[in-house]
Amino acid sequence: MSGDTMSGVLEPAPPAAAPHDQSRGPWAAVFALARFEARDLLGYLPVVATLLLNLGYTGWRLVSAEGTDAYPALQDADRATQGQPLLLGIVLFVCVNRAVLRSRRRDTDRHFDVLPVAPWRRTIAHLLSVVPFGVFTAAVVLGEFTWQALRPGAVGHGSAGELAVGPLTVLLCGALGVLAARLVPHTFAAPVLLVGLYTLFVFVTTGSTEANWSRWLSAAVGENDGETLPSDLIGRPAGWHALYLTGLVLLAACVGVLAAGGRARPLKVCAAVAVGLTLTGAVAQSGGVSAELAAARKQATVTPEKVQSCAEHGSSVYCAYPEWTGRAGTWATVVDRVQSLAGGTAAGQRLLVRQRVDSTYGLESDTALNASTTPGQVTVGTRWGGTRVPEFATAVASVLVAGDEEAGGELCDGRVVTVMWLALGGAEDPLAELRTVRLDDSVRGSAIALTPTGSLSMSAGQTGVVVELLERPRAEVAAAVRAHWDELTGPGVTTAEAARTLGADVPEGGDECER
Repeated sequence: MSGDTMSGVLEPAPPAAAPHDQSRGPWAAVFALARFEARDLLGYLPVVATLLLNLGYTGWRLVSAEGTDAYPALQDADRATQGQPLLLGIVLFVCVNRAVLRSRRRDTDRHFDVLPVAPWRRTIAHLLSVVPFGVFTAAVVLGEFTWQALRPGAVGHGSAGELAVGPLTVLLCGALGVLAARLVPHTFAAPVLLVGLYTLFVFVTTGSTEANWSRWLSAAVGENDGETLPSDLIGRPAGWHALYLTGLVLLAACVGVLAAGGRARPLKVCAAVAVGLTLTGAVAQSGGVSAELAAARKQATVTPEKVQSCAEHGSSVYCAYPEWTGRAGTWATVVDRVQSLAGGTAAGQRLLVRQRVDSTYGLESDTALNASTTPGQVTVGTRWGGTRVPEFATAVASVLVAGDEEAGGELCDGRVVTVMWLALGGAEDPLAELRTVRLDDSVRGSAIALTPTGSLSMSAGQTGVVVELLERPRAEVAAAVRAHWDELTGPGVTTAEAARTLGADVPEGGDECER
C-alpha cells in the first residue's frame, strides 16, 4: 500500500456538521427583519415629520410655559400627554400597513415561499417594528412629565395609568395597521379603514358625562378643562383603562398573526389572554363613581375645612387641600402686597384665605363657586399663575373694602376704584395685570374684572381713574389712600368723589349704581 493511500486512510475524518438550530434560525431572522422594518419606517417622510413635530412641539411648550402652565398640577399634566401620540399613531397605522403590503405591491410574495421565515413570522416582525416608536413615545411622555414635576410651582400626583395611554395608543395603531393589512390586503383600504375606525369610535363614545361608560372604549378620554381637583377626587379608572388598551394591543397583534397563518399553541393562548385582559379592563373601567368617592367629593366641596390643613403667615390664616399646603407662602405674598397699600384697620386685618373647588361631578364640574358671606374670608382656587394672580388679588382687595366676598362682588360705586388700585397697585406691571384680569383684555371702557368667585363690574369712568392712578407713583397714591381710607371705602362714595380725593381727573357720567 502506498504512503499516499496510507495517509489518506489514517487522516482523521472532518468534524460532523453541527445540527441546524431550527428554533433559533427563524426567530433570529424575525428579529433581523423587525430591525430592518423599523429602519424602513424611518424612511417614510410622514413618520419622520411626525416624530420631529412631536419632539419639537413638546420641547417648545415646556420651555415657553408661562401663566398657569408654570404652576402645573401633576394630576392634570399626566392627562396632557395623551393627545400628541395619537397623530403618530395614525401615521404609523398607514405606513405600517403599507410596509406589510410592500411585497404584494411589488409582486414578490411568491419568492417568500423559499425563505425560512413563514408569513406569520413576518407578521410578528412587522409588529415588533412598531415597538421602537412606542418606546420613543414613552420617553417623550416621561420626559415631559418629569420636566413638569421638577417645576418649582408643581403640585399634586400623577398616575402611571394615565401616562401609559400615549405609548399604548401608538402600539395599538401600529398593531391595527398590521391587522388591517392581513385582513384586507389592498393598499387603498388603509385610509378607508382609518376613517371607518374614527367614525366608529365617535359613534360609540358619543357623550362626555361621567355616567356614559362608552367613552372609555376610545384610546384617550379627554375631560373638560375646568378647575384642577385634588388627585384623590378625580376618579378616573386610569389603571383599568391602561389594562384595556394593553389587551387591545395584544388582541390586534394575535389576530393579525393568526390571520397570517400562525397556528402555534402559545399564540392561541396569547389571544385568549388578550381577550381576557380587554374584557376585564372594559368592564372594570365602566363601573362609574363609587359611593365613597361621591361622599368625598361632596365633603371637599361643601365642608372643605374638614379635609384641609391650615397655617399662619403673618397676620392671616391659609387653609388648603393637602396637595396645596406648600403654596400658602405664595398666596401670602399677594395678600401682604395688597394689605401694604390699604389704610385703616384693613392694613392689619386678619384674613382667612380658604382654598375651594367644586368637585361634585368630578372633572366635568363647570360650576362657578358661590361668593362667601363669611367676613374676612377670601377664596383661592386650585390653579395659579397668569390671570389667577390678579383675580385673587382683586378678591383680597374687595374683602378688605367691602367686608366679604358677596358684598365685594356687588360693588358698583366709587369703591371699585379703591378695590382695583389696591389689587393692582403693587404689581410689577400694573397695567398689564389690569388688562389680564378684565374679560375684554383692555384698559379702556367698561368691562368685567374677574375674581375666583365671580366678577366685579367696572364702568368706563372707573377704568379711566384706575388707569390714571396706576400710572402715577405708587408711594404718592398709597399715601393718599391711607389718609382718606374712610372716605374712599364708605358706602355711597361716587367715582367722581374718589377721583377728586385722590387727585385724579374726574370722569364724565355717573356710576353704574346710579344708572
